[in-house]
Amino acid sequence: MEKVRVRFAPSPTGYLHIGGARTALFNWLFARHVGGVLVLRIEDTDVERSTQEATQQILDSMKWLGLSWDEGPFYQSQRYDLYKRRAQELLESGAAYKCFCTKERLEAMREKAAREKKDFIYDGTCRNLTPDEVKAKESAGESYVLRFRIPAAGETVFRDAIAKDVRFENALLGDFVIMRADGHPTYNFCCVVDDADMKITHVVRAADHISNTPRQILIYQALREPIPQFAHVPLILGPDKSKLSKRHGAASVMEYAADGFLPEAVFNYLALLGWSPGNDEEILPKEQLISRFDLYGINHVNAVFDIAKLRWMNGMYLRAMPKEEAIQRVIEYMPSKGIHPAQYDAVWLAGIIALEIERAETLSELVAHLHYYFRDDFPYDEEGARKIAKKGSIADGLQMAREALSGVAEFSIEAMESAMRQYTEERNIGFGKIAQPVRLALTGGLASPGLFEVMHLLGKEKCMARIERAILFFKEKNL
Repeated sequence: MEKVRVRFAPSPTGYLHIGGARTALFNWLFARHVGGVLVLRIEDTDVERSTQEATQQILDSMKWLGLSWDEGPFYQSQRYDLYKRRAQELLESGAAYKCFCTKERLEAMREKAAREKKDFIYDGTCRNLTPDEVKAKESAGESYVLRFRIPAAGETVFRDAIAKDVRFENALLGDFVIMRADGHPTYNFCCVVDDADMKITHVVRAADHISNTPRQILIYQALREPIPQFAHVPLILGPDKSKLSKRHGAASVMEYAADGFLPEAVFNYLALLGWSPGNDEEILPKEQLISRFDLYGINHVNAVFDIAKLRWMNGMYLRAMPKEEAIQRVIEYMPSKGIHPAQYDAVWLAGIIALEIERAETLSELVAHLHYYFRDDFPYDEEGARKIAKKGSIADGLQMAREALSGVAEFSIEAMESAMRQYTEERNIGFGKIAQPVRLALTGGLASPGLFEVMHLLGKEKCMARIERAILFFKEKNL
């Protein structure tokens, strides 16, 4: 049986976005499921728009997601000799011809088609030039492109693994350019030449490429190369069913990394955008995804991207990790937010992170929750302050807390809680009367892990200083 060979072929004219990453992931899962080969090809023939920065970002994105490749990366910009040779084959066989039509003539044809609300189809002016006519035009120094000669009648039909039977009328395809006047190959041509040369057996790509497929099939046939199995995966839409864009979430894969998402969670989520294991399972480790993935089970309906669902899944992965690994991930992420772990005691750092893991869905959210451990000049939540003030003076509550804690020598969790509860019970005061003001004074808000755990990690000196600061602030505000 022929070994499965798939390829991921991004264009480095921009960063790897979620749709491209999902295509790469489906190729990877299929190759791993059947013991095949994944080839990475960088389609950088667009000289003006392709950049090294975008190329590196694509490679970094795939590595971050854990999408290893078996061959490559190959760069189309380094394969021009192959394209020229194969284009010459088509020219000699009559499957391609030289077209001398000027840019002005072609633009006039496009404008006419637009006015008539029709698709532009080349009219074949140069299709039947005689050898003498071609020679005369070349002798006159006229520049030319190479066009592929589309059959004048009939259909190009193919069986797609996802979209099923697809048909295109040849007459509507038009003779298309395969080599530009400057010698650069076009996408449809070099894509086929590369896939044939790399012996690709399955072309798994986004559904918006389906219109390229009949042209590519005709090139395969003209080059006498085997035609691969095509599988056009559904597009990814936003929750409003419009084309996925930045307003629906981060645009590129590495933005998700920067936003504190875990690669395992993004991998899992993308795998389920358009494919399902056949039940309601949603948390599937990579090994299970490999063993259960079915290329022919991909849904033909467009998938909907939901950032809230991704955040939920990320939180599930974060909390399911061994605590030590999760803490290490946070520590490695901290420098991107301006916190340098080496400046702090490792045990203390692990302690504050462990307290917050249950409350966060992403690393960035978790680190943001830790802000009050690293600064004393944070603002107070105004809405939270008003909420407390409705039940009594914040400054008075803090002064009572200061009095309750003043005699606590060892700032242990048990000692602090005992002192504050004893104080409120002896005076018949509700515990919240002093606990909520203290939480506001120490963290800037009303949402935090256990108050006494936070106080223990902050230490007595810092806690008492923050209570004093808050007393002065809220007295001045008459709260």
